[in-house]
Amino acid sequence: MALLEIDDVTRRFGDFTAVDHVTLGIEAGEFFTLLGPSGCGKTTLLRMIAGFDLPDGGRIVLDGRDLADQPPEARPLRTVFQSYALFPHMTVQGNVAFPLKMAKTPAAEAARKIDEALADVRLAGFNHRFPHELSGGQRQRVAIARALVTHPTVLLLDEPLAALDAKLREQMQIELINLQKEIGITFVYVTHDQTEALALSHRIAVMNHGRVEQLDEPDRLYGLPRTRFVADFIGTCNLLVGPVRASHGGDVAIDVADLGTVTVASTASPAPGSEGAIAVRPEKVHLGAPGATLPGDNRYAGVVESFLYQGDVTLYNVRAERGHLVEALLANSGAGLAKFFEVGDRVEMAFTASAGHYLEG
Repeated sequence: MALLEIDDVTRRFGDFTAVDHVTLGIEAGEFFTLLGPSGCGKTTLLRMIAGFDLPDGGRIVLDGRDLADQPPEARPLRTVFQSYALFPHMTVQGNVAFPLKMAKTPAAEAARKIDEALADVRLAGFNHRFPHELSGGQRQRVAIARALVTHPTVLLLDEPLAALDAKLREQMQIELINLQKEIGITFVYVTHDQTEALALSHRIAVMNHGRVEQLDEPDRLYGLPRTRFVADFIGTCNLLVGPVRASHGGDVAIDVADLGTVTVASTASPAPGSEGAIAVRPEKVHLGAPGATLPGDNRYAGVVESFLYQGDVTLYNVRAERGHLVEALLANSGAGLAKFFEVGDRVEMAFTASAGHYLEG
């Protein structure tokens, strides 16, 4: 049995269904992420777990107990918000002590727990500073320490890094991973940032229009998306759509009108003539000069329309002869501004049957 069970949970606001019959299980000690675009239902689901909102149907069960009759303060859960929600007139120690004060924890025990919580987030010695004297990352860690000081069963994190700059966000991601490993409690994390979700999570539930499109480990979500939404939302993807030409021998072939026939290895058996879709990641597409030897039977000619130099890699947009725009990602082997092709260069692109993934939905 999972530590936290979401059983057929639904939440409606008038005619709008924010969470639509969601069922999933979260294991003890897991870093679990709810991922999706704005309005997909992820924050509403987190609020129902926390007790700030109540489901219209279904159950939320923690460690075998239905949480329906428990108010937020009575649940063994704590929430870290995007805004941090620190009290500006209180010191770090005062902020972290607040939930202990509400629980009427004896002073000596509270002092010990505060020191332990601050040590967990690497803020030992910051007890007497005020929030305005801290960096954004330090304020975030105070918010986490305050949530951890009562030793909750589950820590809920609602877009906790969204307000930080890119460099600090990366640093905090590493700190969150290390912290979760050290303290060993379950994290339920909400974000719209798919890169962040892939970096942090043991498993990810991708949500769309109130439903879970796919629940899987990060590498499977990226490499084996089940639906067009997941393929397009997770990372960058070439989405190739057209009628199914054939399905046999472990391969599926579709005719993409503005590209040509595309064949991928798949155990799926779609009916010939039905609409099919194939996802191909840009890093799986090989580029070469006309006549170059490239791996893969899916081979097409085109012209470089634009490119984006990103330091270690360059992302090329290639317009195929029939008009389809294909993205290819190539590593930069040279130093400085090394790149392989210029805008207007004629190229050939190719990828193997195993590089593409046939989408079931």
